[in-house]
Parts: sequence; C-alpha cells; structure tokens
Amino acid sequence: MKKTVKILSLVLALVMALALCACGTQPADDPEKPADTDAKVLTMGTNASFPPYEYYDGDQIVGIDAEIAAAIAEKLGMQLSIEDMDFNAIIPSVVSGKVDMGMAGMTVTEERLQSVSFSTSYATGVQAIIVREDSEITSPDDITALIEAGNDIQIGAQEATTGYIYASDTAENGGFGSEHVQAFKVGADAVAALVTGKIDCVIIDNEPAKAYVAANEGLKILDSAYVTEDYAIAIAQGNAELLEQVNGALEDLIADGTVQSILDKYINAD
Repeated sequence: MKKTVKILSLVLALVMALALCACGTQPADDPEKPADTDAKVLTMGTNASFPPYEYYDGDQIVGIDAEIAAAIAEKLGMQLSIEDMDFNAIIPSVVSGKVDMGMAGMTVTEERLQSVSFSTSYATGVQAIIVREDSEITSPDDITALIEAGNDIQIGAQEATTGYIYASDTAENGGFGSEHVQAFKVGADAVAALVTGKIDCVIIDNEPAKAYVAANEGLKILDSAYVTEDYAIAIAQGNAELLEQVNGALEDLIADGTVQSILDKYINAD
C-alpha cells in the first residue's frame, strides 16, 4: 500500500512539473514569442538592378526608391519590407496582393493603368540612348533614318520597361518597330551586348545610363533624350485606402523637401 501511494505521488509530481513547464514556455513577455500578427508591414516590390533608384549595397537594397519608400512607411507608422523580383513581375505581384506597392523607376502608362493605380509622381525620368563612342548614331532621328535606309539596326532595352515599350512601337507612334528591338532581363545585359557589338544602342533611363557608361569604357550617352516621363508608385486597383495613405505621406515628403534631398543625395546635378 505504501509503495502504491509513493508511486502515485511521483506520478502526480511529474504531471505538475510538466504542467508548470508547459505554462512557462510562452509567457506574455517572452522575447521568443512570435511577432504580433497585427503588426503593419508595407511590402514594396522592385527590381534592384536599376541604380541609383534601387540596387544592392552588399546584401541590402538601397537607392532613391528604397529611401522614399522607407520615409513613406515611417510616416504611416509601418515597417518597410522590400522584395526583389524581375521587373515584369512587379505589376502582377501588386495586382495579386503579393506586395503592397511597386517602386522601380516605374512610369505611368495607359497599359499599366489598366491593371494598377498610381500615386502622385515623385521624380522625372528621361529615356536616354547609349551608343559606342564611334557610333554613327547621334540622335533618335539617326536611328529612324538608318532603319529607313535598310540597315538592320538593333536596339537593346530591359524587358517590360517603357524604354522597351516605346522603342518597340511603330514609327507612327515614335518607335522603331519590334523587329529592331531586343529585350534583355536587366539593363546590364543590354549594355554588355552593346559593348561586344551585338546591338547598336541601348535605350534606358538616364540615371542608370550614367552608371553603366561610367562602368564601361568606350560608351557615351547621346545629348538628345528619347522620351521624358514621370515616376510613380503602383498600387492595386481597389485599394483606395492604401493609395490615399501613400499619397498623403508622399505629398508631405515632397512638401517638406525630403524627397528632393533623397534625389539630390543620389543624383548629382550636371
């Protein structure tokens, strides 16, 4: 009988100990406890191969868009998370809700407006033309003239960008025809093809163009711009609340000079 009581006592003690351990695994102030599921995170989709708007510094994505997005998130009391992806995946990711917004030196176009809404513009971009220093191309008109003369001029541009869209359009709409335009996954690949003589020129935004020309001898940017456009933030249609919040924060940051100071930090005036 005593032996039975002793065994029961041991079993009860073990059960109590296990119960106490279970209670102590996740106290309310436990630093190991998972983050609050209600924590607000603003997710930005980008293509981090577009200096100085977005690029890698080590393993961190930095640049104009990254800093403006961080300032917007701070204004809204949110935490910014940046996801790097192919440029042509940004709009679908915004539409599907995979990311809250898209920022990648993105221009407002009629085609994109069919899928997403856009914020107030925060910067002006210029589609520039990069050529080899010995090129006979000195302006966009020269490209047209050479094509009309029967030359098989090949133009490189990053896939899904406005540079690619504009250049691929018909001559009546200011383009050169899709048969004269090659799409590249990133701008750097287009520039590499230009350096090796596989294509005749590259159309890309002016600021990345400056970086690519600085990094590759024998290239230059034409004085004549191809297209001037405005950059804005893509947000899913129907998400009027986020669009209003982002616009409010962005307009405050423009008004107080924050956006301009970020632009000045990365872009040196000529």
